Amino acid sequence: MSIDLKGSEISSIDLEGGRLSLRFSRAYLVKTMTGSSERTRWQQAGDLVIDGVEETSTIPSGPLVCGGGDIEENIFTYRDMVPIPLESRGHARCVLKFEGVAEPFVAQGTAIRLDMRETPKYIEHLR
Repeated sequence: MSIDLKGSEISSIDLEGGRLSLRFSRAYLVKTMTGSSERTRWQQAGDLVIDGVEETSTIPSGPLVCGGGDIEENIFTYRDMVPIPLESRGHARCVLKFEGVAEPFVAQGTAIRLDMRETPKYIEHLR
């Protein structure tokens, strides 16, 4: 299961005390069924949290629609998606593009995690 960054909706991005919280009001999840090539799409709220933020670009104001980007976790780079679950210490970086915002948003820190909230809601079957 993973978050499909393209089209996911972000209500706010907050930086406080070295902790960056990117709040998904509607993250689009893609679930792959075990032993099947079929997938399903869901929506759920959640937070992508980067601790020990060392640098960040200008924080755009929300609400925002994500146009894709990269999530870096140590030696792994996830393009246009966020794996679920995600929790790691070490190198953590995100480079995200938002619709209607010229420059990508960049943040780098020392730990990253994904905290999902509420219950996922089914949207559709992908074939």
